[in-house]
Amino acid sequence: MNTDPIADYLTRVRNAIKANHRVVEIPASNLKKEITKVLFDKGYIANYKFEENGPQGTIKVALKYHPITKISAIRSISRISKPGLRKYAGMENMPRVLNGLGIAILSTSKGVMSDKEARQQNVGGEVLCYVY
Repeated sequence: MNTDPIADYLTRVRNAIKANHRVVEIPASNLKKEITKVLFDKGYIANYKFEENGPQGTIKVALKYHPITKISAIRSISRISKPGLRKYAGMENMPRVLNGLGIAILSTSKGVMSDKEARQQNVGGEVLCYVY
């Protein structure tokens, strides 16, 4: 059993980028699926596919690289709110990642979304991770 599935998800993506893999397979959960959708909508991953095999299923994430320089679209991906120390952000103190160039992924009462979407919908929530 894994104590922090979100950190495991982020670590698998980080390791796949360091090894220059095109596709990474991750055990699925509803929260991981929502994080994958946010990463795809913001252009950090090329594509994704949910496969329902077994009790849990898997997420296949196609990573995005620059066609000429082969540099990944994700420079850094880090966990912020950990199981031992949760981090929450209200509407007023929403984090700005890399002065607006990166995104913070939040889990709000209206679902998982980026910091910009949360500001527009006037909601706060748990800061899951920073991506840039």
